[in-house]
Amino acid sequence: MSSYGAFAQVYDRLMVGFDYPNWADYYLKLIGRMGCEPVRLCDCACGTGSLTLEFANMGLKVTGVDISESMLSEAQKKARQRGLSVPFVRQDICKLELPRPVDAIVCGCDGVNYLLTEERLRAFFRRAHESLRAGGVLAFDVSTRYKLEQILGNGFFGEDGDEVSYLWFNEWNAERASVQMDLTFFAREADGRYRRFTETHVQRAHLFEALNAALIACGFTDAVCFGDRTFEAPSATEQRMHVAAVRI
Repeated sequence: MSSYGAFAQVYDRLMVGFDYPNWADYYLKLIGRMGCEPVRLCDCACGTGSLTLEFANMGLKVTGVDISESMLSEAQKKARQRGLSVPFVRQDICKLELPRPVDAIVCGCDGVNYLLTEERLRAFFRRAHESLRAGGVLAFDVSTRYKLEQILGNGFFGEDGDEVSYLWFNEWNAERASVQMDLTFFAREADGRYRRFTETHVQRAHLFEALNAALIACGFTDAVCFGDRTFEAPSATEQRMHVAAVRI
């Protein structure tokens, strides 16, 4: 099984209703609240680049970084179609290297949930710290433990669409605070036939207290935590929280 391989070709069809402009606007407001007005921004775990391109539309000098060559290929295709000049770079975000420091780094849409160990979490935070200018901001979101355990948990989901259908089985691991998602897709091809492929994804629940401790250990300060695209504290049943911190 692969992860974000063939999936890249259907990802945008599945995310057609996702409000990327709203997400980009929220992140810029969050970064601004931290005292930073970014000019240069790096979008980590950028996937097919939808959020990256929204930042570019807002006039930022933005770079997209992702480990999946297939996802980056889709991102580059969309950038060309929109007439935007955006560099997309294949890198593991835990080994992030940028040619010059940036003002802000964003890792949206669960990117940090895919960091399954404390070592990888801190590796990303350290590389983000090294890639930011002094006073720069790291901002990211995570699906909460409540969502991963109680909403996704050991559940089954499915959808029968005209272009893409899927079967989605989950298994919650309490010891590791993680959920394994096994997905089978049926994607309609140009000739009308359907192609079947499988994906396995694992996400780990990160509590803010642990995230804050790791951020401090890696040279960040003033970390804040808000609910899903709000500037209020997350509720007990919040499904997503946003975190931001300042590079010392």
